Amino acid sequence: MAIKILIYDDNDALRTSMEILIAEEEDFELLALMPNAETVETDIATMKPDVVLMDIDMPEVNGVEAVKKIRKTDDKLPVIMLTVFEDNENIFNAICAGASGYILKRYATEEIAPAIRMVLTGGAPMTGSVARKVLQMIPQAKSTEQEKSNLSQKETAILQFLVNGYSYKMIAADLKISIDTVRFHIKKIYDKLHVHSATEAVSKALKDKLV
Repeated sequence: MAIKILIYDDNDALRTSMEILIAEEEDFELLALMPNAETVETDIATMKPDVVLMDIDMPEVNGVEAVKKIRKTDDKLPVIMLTVFEDNENIFNAICAGASGYILKRYATEEIAPAIRMVLTGGAPMTGSVARKVLQMIPQAKSTEQEKSNLSQKETAILQFLVNGYSYKMIAADLKISIDTVRFHIKKIYDKLHVHSATEAVSKALKDKLV
């Protein structure tokens, strides 16, 4: 049975080259070449692809947002990012959104067919330079987990209140503790997160997904 592939990319030349590339593989079937991802949820439901190739930089709905939309209804459908970007931020955002692989467009001719087959067997295909960057991110990710684990249950709860915009007085009332106790816990939170204000603590909590 042919592997059904759905592609999203706003570049006309790339769509044409991908169409040719897919046609050369006997076990591949191209369902559609979409210039944007505005209808991605409907597309997935009606066309039922086996694999999605997704560009990151598209108008209206970018690739990362499109992956998030897919993951709301299907957490298993393989989605391979096919992009020119190999900076840490785009890679990190794509992986966090639920991308299954990350292939640079300049290597698509050699890498995309093996990547499609690999992702269907549970692999996570990535262009070599991208894989190296992902490995470099791991120590940073472990550090974030360590910070998170260092926060006590009470400190995590208070940090969540700060994120929600609660004042010290409101936190004290909700937790039925004194304002001085709230101040004590928040000072410990600041020390553990290496910040100096509630604004910095909230920013770090959101950025590093500590709550």
